[in-house]
Order: sequence, then structure tokens, then C-alpha cells
Amino acid sequence: MTAAEIRAGNRTVEIKRAEKDMFPDDGITKAGLAGYYRRVGRRILPQLRGRPLMLERYPDGIDGGRFMQKDTPDYFPDWVHRCELPKEDGTVTYPVCDDLASLLYLVDQACVTPHRWLSRADRPDNPDRLVFDLDPPDGDFAPVREAAALLHELLDELGLPSALMTTGSRGLHVLVPLDRRAGFDEVRAFTHDVAELLAARHPDRLTTAPRKQAREGRLYLDVQRNAYAQTSVTPYAVRALPGAPVAAPLSWAELDDPELGPRRWTSATIEARLQDGDPWQPALRRGHALGPARRRLEAI
Repeated sequence: MTAAEIRAGNRTVEIKRAEKDMFPDDGITKAGLAGYYRRVGRRILPQLRGRPLMLERYPDGIDGGRFMQKDTPDYFPDWVHRCELPKEDGTVTYPVCDDLASLLYLVDQACVTPHRWLSRADRPDNPDRLVFDLDPPDGDFAPVREAAALLHELLDELGLPSALMTTGSRGLHVLVPLDRRAGFDEVRAFTHDVAELLAARHPDRLTTAPRKQAREGRLYLDVQRNAYAQTSVTPYAVRALPGAPVAAPLSWAELDDPELGPRRWTSATIEARLQDGDPWQPALRRGHALGPARRRLEAI
């Protein structure tokens, strides 16, 4: 197979095996996937910069086997940034994607989906995002939309601006920007208590029970990603599913769209949204302290 060269800033990135079918049923080659990430670079790079990544790689396309990679291989070029962070029995040297050339190089390595930390490499114990993961208990997306609306109301009640995103897979993410003063333990305890309050208000529809058998058809308010070294799908990332769906940031008004679903936008249809303003402004413009929200929550 032939290679393709893509100019990215002051570098030229070679996409080897450019004609390799990454999404065989959709006609998306590795070169096509690289072209998508180049087009969304101005939107996705601010979501990636400075963050440790876990790479979801498919050397033989999405119909072949996948592997999840945290440690940066020695053969990655020096200009792909890295950060060495502690784990229980040692350290991990994570890749960090700070520029378009690095992003395209990851595509060349058959990375379909980059998953990012909720904190940055310079302060890995202090997240600048918290996330609620809302997946349907069955195939019906309506409970996800309903749960997101209820969560939005509660977060407003607590004085925390929030943002909404389709995951490109099964559900929605609700995110809140943080000022990086609180550590993961405090953030996770806060999200757990918010979820408990919301489930107590709507016990017939929502639950915080981690065991599926205990949920009894109710939607699970998942806050497990709010922990050190846990990752969340990056906004505008492609998912390794038929049709190449994309994790797409939304405005809250779009939650009322009857056509909204977790895979509403794909790498082929997201283009029109890129011409509009960022749906996450001004919600994510600055981070917020948890202290005032915690006091409001305790008062409730």
C-alpha cells in the first residue's frame, strides 16, 4: 500500500498504508481518517493539549482486534510529547497530543479514538473537568435525554455551568469545568453526592447502584470516571463503530431535538457543525470552585 504525506504546521507527517480500510463498510481509509482529524484540528486540539492519553488502536481496522495503549512506545518520535506519571507499582509514560502533527501521527499508528484524562499533565491529581456518564438502561434513548435535563437543572441549582456531549457510542456526557483546586477524591465524592440526590428525587427513573441487577431498568448515574488515571472520550473523536460516529459537543437547547441520538453525527456529517460557533461557549470558558457548590448541596 502507498503512503500519504500531510503537512501539519512545520512538519510533514507520513501516513503509512494510507489506503488501509479502517472502516471497511463505510469506505474510510487511514488517509480518510487522518483527513477528518486534520479538518477538526482547531476544535479537538484544545480538548487534547496537555492531557495524558489512552489510545484506542486498530492495526487491522475496526473489524480486526483492538488494543488500548497507555505507555508511549520508544519508536514514537521525540516531537510527540510525553508525561511520566505514577501508578501503583511504578510509572507510566503517557503520550500527550499538543499539536496537529502529533494527532496525525497517532492516526498513522491506527489510533481511531484518543481517550483523555480529566486532568492535565502538570497537575495530574487536580482535574479541570468532572463528568457524569449517562447510558441508556436498554435501547431507548429517551431516559438519557430526560436524565441529562434533570442533571442540568440540579447543576444550575448548585451554581455550576455545565456542558453536554454525545459520546458517539451509547449515551451522553455532562461535563462541568473546574478550577483545579480540588483533588480527585473530593471531586468524586461531590459527583457521587450529586448523583445520590438526583436519584433520591427521581427514584423510579434514576439509580446510583453500580450492579446491573440492582438497577431494575433505571438509568445509572455513572461517576466512576472521576478518578486518577481514568479517561473519557475526547470531544470530536471518532468512535470505532459502523458509520464512524463522532463524540459531538451540544448546546443544551439541542437536547430537545427529537432526532438527537448518541450517534447523530459522524465523521462525514460533522462538517456543517464546524462552521457554526462552539456550542460549549461560554459554559466551559472558565473553571469553577467546588466549595460554594458543595455548601449549596449540603444545604439542600
